[in-house]
Amino acid sequence: MSERTSSNTFFGHPRQLSTLFHIELWERFSFYGMQGILAIYLYHSVGEGGLGFSKAVAGGIVGAYGGSVYLSTILGGWLADRLWGAERTLFYAGILVMCGHIALALVPGVDGMICGLVCIALGSGGVKASASSMVGSLYEDEQLRSLRDAGFSIFYIAINIGGFLGPLITGLLQENVGFHYGFGAAAVGMAFGLWRYAVGRKALPHLGAPLPLPASQRKIAIAIAIAIILGIIAAVHFDKLQLGNFSSVLLGVVILATLAYFTRLLLDPKVDANHRRYIAAYIPLFAAICIFWAMWFQIYTVVTVYFDETMNRKIGSFEIPVSWKDALQSLWIILFSGVMATLWTKMGEAQPKTPLKFALSLFILGLGYLCFVPFIKTGVVMGLVVFAFAILLNTLAELLLSPISLSFVTKIAPEHVKTQMVALNFLGLSLGFTLGGIIFEKNYGVSLAENTPFDFTGLAAHAAQQPWLDHLLTALQNDNTANFYILVGGISIATSVVLMLIVPLLNRLLKGAD
Repeated sequence: MSERTSSNTFFGHPRQLSTLFHIELWERFSFYGMQGILAIYLYHSVGEGGLGFSKAVAGGIVGAYGGSVYLSTILGGWLADRLWGAERTLFYAGILVMCGHIALALVPGVDGMICGLVCIALGSGGVKASASSMVGSLYEDEQLRSLRDAGFSIFYIAINIGGFLGPLITGLLQENVGFHYGFGAAAVGMAFGLWRYAVGRKALPHLGAPLPLPASQRKIAIAIAIAIILGIIAAVHFDKLQLGNFSSVLLGVVILATLAYFTRLLLDPKVDANHRRYIAAYIPLFAAICIFWAMWFQIYTVVTVYFDETMNRKIGSFEIPVSWKDALQSLWIILFSGVMATLWTKMGEAQPKTPLKFALSLFILGLGYLCFVPFIKTGVVMGLVVFAFAILLNTLAELLLSPISLSFVTKIAPEHVKTQMVALNFLGLSLGFTLGGIIFEKNYGVSLAENTPFDFTGLAAHAAQQPWLDHLLTALQNDNTANFYILVGGISIATSVVLMLIVPLLNRLLKGAD
C-alpha cells in the first residue's frame, strides 16, 4: 500500500488536513449556531428569554457584529504575519471564540452579550485569517501542489458542514430549553474543535511569522494597541460610543480603512500601469460588493423576523426552530457549490466575465427578496416550499459573487500586495454587513413616504377623485414591512442594472486580467 493511500492520509491528502478540517468545522458550527439565534435573542422579550431590544436596534447590532468579524480579519492577518505565525494565531483565536460563547451562555443580560460578541468577533477574525493560510502551507511541496485545489474544496466542505449542523443543534436547544443552552452548545462545539486541534497541532507546519516585527518596533505596536484600547474605554465612559451609535462609528472606521487601502494601492510606485488599471476597475466592483453584502445581510434581519413571526413553521406537531433557516442556506451551498464550479469548468473561456457575474448575482438577490412582497401585500402566509425557493435564490446569488470576488482579487493583485487585496475584499464584507445593519435599523417598519423628501401632502387633495392615486398613497404610507422588501430588492436590481451598463467599460479595463 502506498503512502498516499495509507492511514497517514486524509482522503488522499496530508493527514494534517484532518486537524484543520475539524477546527474549521467546529468553529463554523459555533459561529453559525450562535448567529442563527442571535437576532431573535436580541429582540425577544425578557419573558421569552431574550434581551427585549426593538427589532430595528437588534438588526443594527447584528450588522455591527458581522462587520466587526470581517474587520478583525485584518488584525488577525497582521498578528499571523508579524508576531505569532498562522498556527499559533489560529489556536489563540479559537480559544477567544470559545470564551465568547461561554460568556453568552453564562453571563446574563447586556454585559454577557457585549463581552461574548466582542470575543467572538476578534477570535473569528483570527481564525479566518489563519486557517486558509495553514491549509495552503500543507501543499508547498512540489509533489502535493496538484492537490491544492482539491484540498481547499475539502476544507470548504468543513465550513458548510459546520454551518449546517450549528443552527440545527442550537435552534433545537433554544426552542426547547432556552437561548443560553443554545449558546452553551456553541461553546461546547468550539471546545471540542480546540481539543481536536490540540491533539493534532504538533504535526502541523510551525512556521513563524513570515515578516516578523523587528524588536525595535514591538514597543511601538504595544503602545498603539494600548492607546486604541484606552481610547475606546474613554469613548464608552463619556458616552461617545454606545450601542445606539456603534454601527455608525464602525461604518466610518471601515470606510476610512477602505479609502486608505485604495489610496495606498493606487499610489504605490511598485504597482505597474496595468495593475493600476485593474485596481481602478475594481473600485466600482468593490462598491457593488458592498451593496450586495448589505442587501444579502437582510436574511439575518427582516427574513428572520418573517420566519419567526409570520410563517407557519409547523410540520405536524413539530415546530421548525427559527435558526433552521440558516441551516437551509448551508444546505443549498453544499448542494449547489459543486454545480456552479462544474458549470464554470464546462463553460471555460465562454463563461461570463467577473463584472457580469456580479451584476447577475445582484439581480437574482433582488428577485429573492421581491418574492416576499405579494404574500405580505395579500396577507397570505408564504409556504415552506416557496420560502426555501427564495432562500435558494439568495444562495445562488452568493455563489455568483462570494467565491468569484475572492478569486478575482487574487488575479488582479500585484504580487507584492496580494494579502492586502484579500484584506480589502474582507473590508467589502465588513462595510456591507455594517451598512446592512444600519439600513435595517433606519428603515424597518418605516413607510417609503416617511423616508423620502418628496411632499405627499399636496397629492392628498386629489386622491379622493383618483382611486389609483389613493391606492398608491396608501401603499406608500402603509405595508411598511412589504416596503422594506421592495427597498432591498429594488436597490439590488438597480445596482445590477447600473453595473450591466458599465460592463463593457470594465471588461476593457480588465483586459489581460480576467
